[in-house]
Amino acid sequence: MELTDVEFEGPLAQRGIGIIAPFDLALERELWRWAPLEVSFHLARTPFEPVAVSLEQAELVSGRAALQTATRDVLGVDPEIVAYLCTSGSFIHGPAYEESLREAILDAGAADAVTTSGALAEAVRELGLSRISVMTPYDAPLTERLVDFLGALDVDVLRSHHLGLGGGIWRVNYRTVAELIIAADDPAAEAIFVSCTNLPTYDIIAPLERELGKPILTANQLTVWACLGRMGLPMVGPGRWLRGVFQEDS
Repeated sequence: MELTDVEFEGPLAQRGIGIIAPFDLALERELWRWAPLEVSFHLARTPFEPVAVSLEQAELVSGRAALQTATRDVLGVDPEIVAYLCTSGSFIHGPAYEESLREAILDAGAADAVTTSGALAEAVRELGLSRISVMTPYDAPLTERLVDFLGALDVDVLRSHHLGLGGGIWRVNYRTVAELIIAADDPAAEAIFVSCTNLPTYDIIAPLERELGKPILTANQLTVWACLGRMGLPMVGPGRWLRGVFQEDS
């Protein structure tokens, strides 16, 4: 048997992203759709806590010790960047707290770090957004913390809609999410942000952007693309307004 170079080229050189996920993340399959083939996601989870999705849970999954332990758990495979994949845990106490979470990840040894809410702040800034609507699967108190976070970025939330779920967010179907996004839209809103990394959104972004004529920003999209931009890699998937936003030279 003769081996040819063509048959045995590769594998494609791997580019790693470390992911710190809340213990209840069930939507890993959506992450892979946002990245090119050479990217591999290396996941670590925060410790299990028997609490519903709430302010309490957001506090528990964003503790400095938990984030640093999870960071160290993925460093053995040399990720180029570590992302804290949690919207509520990174917006719960405002932009300064979000910055402290990134610093905690860096202090634990990560080469670079992003958070979901930090990626949201970056997109808001780069797109020049000042008026948006939001849709969340959370209860009212947690949704209000998101509104406060955006307010601290000088962004007015014109409308917000929430589902009031305490768990099982990954089971929500596309129709329900789409209906709530449409209900949250305001003619004066420049974009709509859909919160939560556990909420399925991938396949409805493009049709809703065509229908509403504005960006639909989602948690997993923002987080992965913020990582890819720092790695100098192309952005994959729907979201035409965001392309190039996270590129280092943009």
